[in-house]
Amino acid sequence: MVFLLVTALLWTACGSVPLTGRRQVRMLPEGLLSEMAAANYQGFMDQHQVVPSSDPRAQMVQRSGEKISNAVVQYLRESGEARRVQDFDWQFNLVDSEQVNAWAMPGGKIAIYTGILDLTQDENGLAVVMAHEIAHVIARHGNERMSQQLLLTMGAISLDVALRERPQETRDIFMLAFGVGGTLGSLAYSRQHEYEADALGMIFMAMAGYNPNHTITFWERMMAYSSGPDIPQFLSTHPSNQARVNAAREFLPTAMNYYNP
Repeated sequence: MVFLLVTALLWTACGSVPLTGRRQVRMLPEGLLSEMAAANYQGFMDQHQVVPSSDPRAQMVQRSGEKISNAVVQYLRESGEARRVQDFDWQFNLVDSEQVNAWAMPGGKIAIYTGILDLTQDENGLAVVMAHEIAHVIARHGNERMSQQLLLTMGAISLDVALRERPQETRDIFMLAFGVGGTLGSLAYSRQHEYEADALGMIFMAMAGYNPNHTITFWERMMAYSSGPDIPQFLSTHPSNQARVNAAREFLPTAMNYYNP
Protein backbone atom coordinates (compact mmCIF):
# COMPACT_ATOMS: atom_id res chain seq x y z
CA MET A 1 0.00 0.00 0.00
CA VAL A 2 2.77 2.42 0.94
CA PHE A 3 4.63 1.52 -2.26
CA LEU A 4 1.52 2.26 -4.33
CA LEU A 5 1.00 5.57 -2.54
CA VAL A 6 4.60 6.64 -3.08
CA THR A 7 4.44 5.57 -6.72
CA ALA A 8 1.27 7.62 -7.22
CA LEU A 9 2.85 10.63 -5.57
CA LEU A 10 5.95 10.39 -7.74
CA TRP A 11 3.86 10.00 -10.88
CA THR A 12 1.85 13.14 -10.18
CA ALA A 13 4.77 15.23 -8.91
CA CYS A 14 6.99 15.23 -11.98
CA GLY A 15 8.13 18.43 -13.64
CA SER A 16 11.00 19.65 -15.76
CA VAL A 17 13.82 22.16 -15.44
CA PRO A 18 13.74 25.21 -17.75
CA LEU A 19 16.26 25.18 -20.61
CA THR A 20 17.74 21.79 -19.72
CA GLY A 21 14.42 19.93 -19.90
CA ARG A 22 15.54 17.42 -17.26
CA ARG A 23 12.62 15.60 -15.64
CA GLN A 24 12.48 15.87 -11.87
CA VAL A 25 10.30 14.82 -8.94
CA ARG A 26 8.99 17.66 -6.77
CA MET A 27 6.44 16.49 -4.24
CA LEU A 28 6.17 19.65 -2.16
CA PRO A 29 3.94 22.66 -2.91
CA GLU A 30 6.13 25.57 -3.98
CA GLY A 31 3.78 28.04 -2.31
CA LEU A 32 4.21 26.38 1.06
CA LEU A 33 7.97 26.14 0.58
CA SER A 34 8.06 29.86 -0.21
CA GLU A 35 6.16 30.61 3.00
CA MET A 36 8.63 28.53 4.99
CA ALA A 37 11.49 30.25 3.18
CA ALA A 38 10.22 33.73 3.99
CA ALA A 39 9.99 32.94 7.70
CA ASN A 40 13.28 31.07 7.95
CA TYR A 41 15.17 33.58 5.82
CA GLN A 42 14.03 36.46 7.99
CA GLY A 43 14.82 34.47 11.12
CA PHE A 44 18.33 33.79 9.85
CA MET A 45 18.92 37.45 9.00
CA ASP A 46 17.63 38.54 12.41
CA GLN A 47 20.22 36.31 14.09
CA HIS A 48 23.19 37.26 11.91
CA GLN A 49 25.03 40.42 11.02
CA VAL A 50 23.74 41.76 7.72
CA VAL A 51 25.87 44.32 5.88
CA PRO A 52 23.83 47.56 5.65
CA SER A 53 22.52 48.74 2.30
CA SER A 54 24.73 51.84 2.52
CA ASP A 55 27.81 49.63 2.09
CA PRO A 56 29.06 49.50 -1.54
CA ARG A 57 29.50 45.72 -1.24
CA ALA A 58 25.85 45.27 -0.29
CA GLN A 59 24.85 47.58 -3.13
CA MET A 60 26.84 45.42 -5.55
CA VAL A 61 25.06 42.30 -4.27
CA GLN A 62 21.68 44.00 -4.68
CA ARG A 63 22.53 45.28 -8.16
CA SER A 64 23.81 41.93 -9.38
CA GLY A 65 20.84 40.06 -7.94
CA GLU A 66 18.33 42.44 -9.49
CA LYS A 67 19.96 42.38 -12.92
CA ILE A 68 20.11 38.60 -13.09
CA SER A 69 16.68 37.92 -11.57
CA ASN A 70 15.05 40.51 -13.86
CA ALA A 71 16.64 38.91 -16.91
CA VAL A 72 15.51 35.44 -15.83
CA VAL A 73 11.96 36.58 -15.08
CA GLN A 74 11.75 38.28 -18.48
CA TYR A 75 12.97 35.11 -20.20
CA LEU A 76 10.46 32.92 -18.32
CA ARG A 77 7.62 35.27 -19.22
CA GLU A 78 8.58 35.21 -22.88
CA SER A 79 8.77 31.41 -22.69
CA GLY A 80 5.31 31.06 -21.17
CA GLU A 81 6.66 29.97 -17.78
CA ALA A 82 5.91 33.10 -15.76
CA ARG A 83 3.97 31.03 -13.20
CA ARG A 84 7.28 29.57 -12.05
CA VAL A 85 8.20 32.92 -10.46
CA GLN A 86 4.82 34.63 -10.11
CA ASP A 87 4.85 34.61 -6.30
CA PHE A 88 8.55 35.37 -5.86
CA ASP A 89 9.64 38.16 -3.54
CA TRP A 90 13.31 38.50 -4.40
CA GLN A 91 15.67 39.43 -1.58
CA PHE A 92 19.45 39.73 -1.75
CA ASN A 93 21.42 40.12 1.47
CA LEU A 94 25.13 40.23 2.22
CA VAL A 95 25.94 38.43 5.48
CA ASP A 96 29.00 39.57 7.42
CA SER A 97 30.82 36.26 7.82
CA GLU A 98 34.27 34.91 7.01
CA GLN A 99 32.71 31.74 5.58
CA VAL A 100 33.21 31.30 1.86
CA ASN A 101 29.57 30.55 1.22
CA ALA A 102 26.31 31.49 -0.46
CA TRP A 103 22.86 29.92 -0.53
CA ALA A 104 19.33 30.41 -1.79
CA MET A 105 15.80 29.56 -0.69
CA PRO A 106 12.52 29.21 -2.60
CA GLY A 107 10.75 32.41 -3.55
CA GLY A 108 13.98 34.21 -4.43
CA LYS A 109 15.71 34.49 -1.06
CA ILE A 110 19.48 34.79 -1.63
CA ALA A 111 22.33 35.13 0.88
CA ILE A 112 25.92 35.95 -0.04
CA TYR A 113 28.65 35.87 2.61
CA THR A 114 31.38 38.51 2.73
CA GLY A 115 33.94 35.72 2.92
CA ILE A 116 33.38 34.84 -0.72
CA LEU A 117 33.95 38.37 -2.01
CA ASP A 118 37.73 38.02 -1.96
CA LEU A 119 37.31 35.24 -4.51
CA THR A 120 34.65 36.88 -6.64
CA GLN A 121 36.86 40.02 -6.71
CA ASP A 122 34.39 42.20 -8.61
CA GLU A 123 30.81 42.30 -9.83
CA ASN A 124 31.53 39.92 -12.70
CA GLY A 125 32.81 37.28 -10.30
CA LEU A 126 29.90 37.92 -7.95
CA ALA A 127 27.52 37.41 -10.88
CA VAL A 128 28.86 33.86 -11.26
CA VAL A 129 27.89 33.01 -7.67
CA MET A 130 24.63 34.96 -7.79
CA ALA A 131 23.50 33.34 -11.04
CA HIS A 132 24.42 29.90 -9.70
CA GLU A 133 22.25 30.40 -6.61
CA ILE A 134 19.38 31.84 -8.63
CA ALA A 135 19.64 28.79 -10.89
CA HIS A 136 19.14 26.47 -7.90
CA VAL A 137 15.94 28.37 -7.09
CA ILE A 138 14.59 28.43 -10.64
CA ALA A 139 15.38 24.72 -11.11
CA ARG A 140 13.74 23.91 -7.74
CA HIS A 141 16.63 21.71 -6.71
CA GLY A 142 15.85 22.17 -3.02
CA ASN A 143 12.34 20.82 -3.54
CA GLU A 144 13.84 17.69 -5.07
CA ARG A 145 16.25 17.18 -2.18
CA MET A 146 13.68 17.91 0.51
CA SER A 147 11.14 15.60 -1.14
CA GLN A 148 13.69 12.80 -1.09
CA GLN A 149 14.58 13.35 2.55
CA LEU A 150 10.98 13.63 3.72
CA LEU A 151 10.25 10.30 2.05
CA LEU A 152 13.27 8.74 3.71
CA THR A 153 12.64 10.06 7.21
CA MET A 154 8.88 10.50 7.45
CA GLY A 155 7.37 8.27 4.82
CA ALA A 156 4.79 9.32 2.26
CA ILE A 157 3.07 12.07 4.22
CA SER A 158 2.27 15.58 3.08
CA LEU A 159 4.34 18.55 4.10
CA ASP A 160 1.48 20.14 6.02
CA VAL A 161 1.12 16.96 8.10
CA ALA A 162 4.87 16.86 8.65
CA LEU A 163 4.85 20.48 9.80
CA ARG A 164 1.94 19.88 12.14
CA GLU A 165 3.16 16.63 13.68
CA ARG A 166 6.95 17.01 13.54
CA PRO A 167 7.64 20.73 13.05
CA GLN A 168 11.22 20.89 14.34
CA GLU A 169 12.40 17.92 12.29
CA THR A 170 10.72 19.34 9.21
CA ARG A 171 12.35 22.73 9.77
CA ASP A 172 15.76 21.09 10.19
CA ILE A 173 15.29 19.24 6.91
CA PHE A 174 14.27 22.50 5.24
CA MET A 175 17.34 24.39 6.45
CA LEU A 176 19.66 21.59 5.34
CA ALA A 177 17.94 21.25 1.97
CA PHE A 178 18.82 24.81 1.09
CA GLY A 179 22.36 24.83 2.44
CA VAL A 180 21.76 27.15 5.38
CA GLY A 181 24.23 27.04 8.24
CA GLY A 182 27.39 25.05 8.63
CA THR A 183 26.04 21.54 9.10
CA LEU A 184 26.81 19.04 6.38
CA GLY A 185 24.34 16.26 5.76
CA SER A 186 22.65 14.07 3.22
CA LEU A 187 20.72 16.99 1.75
CA ALA A 188 23.61 18.61 -0.05
CA TYR A 189 22.82 19.24 -3.70
CA SER A 190 23.84 16.34 -5.90
CA ARG A 191 26.61 16.74 -8.44
CA GLN A 192 23.94 16.68 -11.12
CA HIS A 193 22.27 19.66 -9.48
CA GLU A 194 25.56 21.53 -9.21
CA TYR A 195 26.50 21.01 -12.84
CA GLU A 196 22.97 22.01 -13.85
CA ALA A 197 23.13 25.16 -11.72
CA ASP A 198 26.52 26.01 -13.21
CA ALA A 199 25.17 25.69 -16.75
CA LEU A 200 21.94 27.56 -16.04
CA GLY A 201 23.90 30.17 -14.12
CA MET A 202 26.12 30.83 -17.12
CA ILE A 203 23.02 31.36 -19.26
CA PHE A 204 21.33 33.56 -16.67
CA MET A 205 24.34 35.83 -16.15
CA ALA A 206 24.73 36.10 -19.93
CA MET A 207 21.08 37.17 -20.23
CA ALA A 208 21.80 39.90 -17.68
CA GLY A 209 24.80 41.24 -19.61
CA TYR A 210 27.61 39.56 -17.67
CA ASN A 211 30.14 37.69 -19.80
CA PRO A 212 29.81 33.99 -18.86
CA ASN A 213 33.53 33.56 -19.50
CA HIS A 214 34.00 34.89 -15.96
CA THR A 215 32.67 31.54 -14.72
CA ILE A 216 35.90 29.90 -15.83
CA THR A 217 38.17 32.45 -14.15
CA PHE A 218 36.12 32.33 -10.94
CA TRP A 219 36.39 28.55 -10.64
CA GLU A 220 40.09 28.74 -11.41
CA ARG A 221 40.50 31.12 -8.46
CA MET A 222 38.36 28.84 -6.32
CA MET A 223 40.50 25.89 -7.36
CA ALA A 224 43.65 27.66 -6.19
CA TYR A 225 41.99 28.69 -2.92
CA SER A 226 40.58 25.26 -2.13
CA SER A 227 43.97 23.60 -2.52
CA GLY A 228 44.66 24.70 1.07
CA PRO A 229 43.84 22.73 4.24
CA ASP A 230 40.32 24.13 4.72
CA ILE A 231 37.63 23.33 2.17
CA PRO A 232 35.12 26.20 1.89
CA GLN A 233 31.52 25.42 2.86
CA PHE A 234 30.54 26.52 -0.63
CA LEU A 235 32.59 23.63 -2.05
CA SER A 236 32.23 20.94 0.59
CA THR A 237 29.83 18.78 -1.39
CA HIS A 238 30.37 20.16 -4.87
CA PRO A 239 32.13 18.57 -7.85
CA SER A 240 35.87 19.17 -8.13
CA ASN A 241 36.86 22.63 -9.28
CA GLN A 242 38.85 21.25 -12.21
CA ALA A 243 35.79 19.34 -13.39
CA ARG A 244 33.73 22.51 -13.14
CA VAL A 245 36.30 24.52 -15.09
CA ASN A 246 36.30 21.87 -17.80
CA ALA A 247 32.50 21.76 -17.89
CA ALA A 248 32.31 25.57 -18.04
CA ARG A 249 34.73 25.69 -20.95
CA GLU A 250 32.69 23.09 -22.79
CA PHE A 251 29.40 24.89 -22.13
CA LEU A 252 30.69 28.42 -22.84
CA PRO A 253 29.71 28.51 -26.56
CA THR A 254 26.12 27.65 -25.63
CA ALA A 255 26.00 30.30 -22.90
CA MET A 256 27.45 32.93 -25.24
CA ASN A 257 24.38 32.53 -27.45
CA TYR A 258 22.44 34.28 -24.66
CA TYR A 259 25.04 36.99 -24.01
CA ASN A 260 23.52 40.44 -24.30
CA PRO A 261 26.21 43.00 -23.32
